[in-house]
Amino acid sequence: MRSQLNLQQIRHLLDDYFEVEYSFRNTREIGEKLVRMEADEQAFVLDWIKRTASTHIEIAYQFAHQAPRALQLMEKAMIEAWLVQGMDIYDLSGLHAALALIRDMDAFVEQGRERAAGSVFDEQVGVLLPFVQGLSGRKLTLEKADTLHTDGEVILLPAVMAHLPRERDNFLLYKAAVAYHWAQVRFGTFRADLVPYLQQHPTPDKALRCFHALETVRLNACIERELPGLYRDMEALEKRLNPEAKPAGWEQWMITLRAPGATAQDSLDLSKQLIDGPIPKPCLFHGQLKPDLVLAVMQRRIEREKARLRVALKAVADDLKQPNADEEPMDRFEISPLDGLELEKEMQIELLVDGKSMPVTDEVKNLLTSIIQDLGEIPEEYLTPAGPGEYDLKDIDEELLKPEDVWSGTYHEDGAYLYKEWDYRRKHYRKNWCVVREMPVKEEHDEFVAGVIHKYRRLLSSLRKTFEAMRDEDRLLKRQTQGDGVDIDAFVEAWADMHSGLEMTDRLFTRMHREERNIAVMFMVDMSGSTQGWVNQAEREALVLLVEALQALGDRYAIYGFTGMSRKRCEVFPVKQFDQPYDVGVRARISGIRAGDYTRMGAAIRHLTHRLNEVEARTKLLVTLSDGKPDDYNDEYRSQYGIEDTRQALFEARRQGVHAFCITIDEEGQDYLPHMYGAANYTVVSEIEKLPLKVSDIYKKITT
Repeated sequence: MRSQLNLQQIRHLLDDYFEVEYSFRNTREIGEKLVRMEADEQAFVLDWIKRTASTHIEIAYQFAHQAPRALQLMEKAMIEAWLVQGMDIYDLSGLHAALALIRDMDAFVEQGRERAAGSVFDEQVGVLLPFVQGLSGRKLTLEKADTLHTDGEVILLPAVMAHLPRERDNFLLYKAAVAYHWAQVRFGTFRADLVPYLQQHPTPDKALRCFHALETVRLNACIERELPGLYRDMEALEKRLNPEAKPAGWEQWMITLRAPGATAQDSLDLSKQLIDGPIPKPCLFHGQLKPDLVLAVMQRRIEREKARLRVALKAVADDLKQPNADEEPMDRFEISPLDGLELEKEMQIELLVDGKSMPVTDEVKNLLTSIIQDLGEIPEEYLTPAGPGEYDLKDIDEELLKPEDVWSGTYHEDGAYLYKEWDYRRKHYRKNWCVVREMPVKEEHDEFVAGVIHKYRRLLSSLRKTFEAMRDEDRLLKRQTQGDGVDIDAFVEAWADMHSGLEMTDRLFTRMHREERNIAVMFMVDMSGSTQGWVNQAEREALVLLVEALQALGDRYAIYGFTGMSRKRCEVFPVKQFDQPYDVGVRARISGIRAGDYTRMGAAIRHLTHRLNEVEARTKLLVTLSDGKPDDYNDEYRSQYGIEDTRQALFEARRQGVHAFCITIDEEGQDYLPHMYGAANYTVVSEIEKLPLKVSDIYKKITT
């Protein structure tokens, strides 16, 4: 049982938390408030003052002043949510915004009741974004806004969905909103001649509402055909939120709009007939239509994508042209299928030359898909390769951001992966804190790999034989009902059971069984600045020997390097991905691995766990090659903070079925590795030059 603290004890703690030696804050008033609290309340408030002070002292100071009133207005769990949100706001928007939240406690209390069962965009976007980008058609993105709508490229969602009493149902509202607005883009809502019609109509708001109601009928049918499971959830939500029946007479028009061949223009034509009658209310997740906004975005996109497609087709045509040939330039491509309705349904598009299908890049496929969604077809002029100098993409295209140019100007997060990071002082995550970007590895086409193979040719021959034997190993299965031999241990136990009057088991045999290896391994290679020189060479030699031996074993594997500087620049380098063969390019990238900056391990582990979980395998391993503890350019991460974040990232990986192992040359590794990886999940190679000799042997031990 906790004992109550006196004023002197409380002030001593507060002086430490608020760093009064430097901040000159007066802790007497706060101490006098806290001394009147019960022991449990004192402990709760002081713990959260300490946590928030680790983020910013002023936030903690403002909370401390309001703590007694906060305990009167809120449950402890709600106070925790209030403070965590304040720290998150500080991370994203700075001190002024965070203090505004902490000072306006009454507003948070009111919102908190709403948010208690609500679903929050910042927490759900990590689920909703992969969901929408996994659907067919243009890859849409998600952002927060005050109103629910789409501009044809982005779906704008409210910060909180809190319209139903259960959090799961509010999350379904988010998912329904995303699916419905995806359907607007995917199935051509904005191809109807809507803007001119509204501009000429005497009551444009009513005309838009009527069109929206009819178009919802058509889109619901499209979603039912494409996503039947989600459609059932959406239908149930609509009945709860909007139980009124459709107006009389709408049934016959609904049959027309639910037909597979119905278009947005059909909805617009019908709206002209039904506008004078009753119009059903839209459901909450149907949001708003903003046709002027969509049209402006679409017009910019149409010109941009036409140019990009024709330039891309010119590149394809140039590749098809025979060297030194004196033939006329290709004047036109074709696509298959040519039926617009079939294109609309399947989005399976082939590029044809003389009736033969041509392989095309994902960029070309995405362009064709996006153009069809805007226009309903690929116009003939789009399939004509661009002429010399016809387009300057710099003038008409949006700036395309390349990973390697990320530091040439203001830092951007487009195309990056955002990951949370564990702050052990807060005992909470910092949300979307680390920016991870996959960067290309500079290929070195030299004799490094060949030199390693020659240098270790005898060892490599032995490794290959060892790995081949692992592939063909049989496993002895004991306690079988039938087999080739007697299981002595099982027989002795059965004999004892029989003489003691128990029933004797029939599992008395052994048999050999050859198991199919079903392993996926991710090698995570430290490319921090401390690996410069011999360590870097030893890592690369170890990778060459390991990969050459793995060719005989057949395990699926990938190799990624990692380095970076600060939370905004966490970089991983794909050396070999799971679906890539071990070819000249992979050898050149292994040779090109070079020392970089620092070692922010938590973000790299989270990203590579994500990559590993994209692979189907019974056993998944994350093997780290490193020369030291987590580190970054600031003192914070290279302290206990970095170790705790890495430990938490490894714990998250284990929960996802990924087994982690670390191979390090840091002789001080035993001071921190057991805490991060566990006592049996690391090994220390004391001599750098022995790393290439040890790695393959270690791999054998951890995979058998």
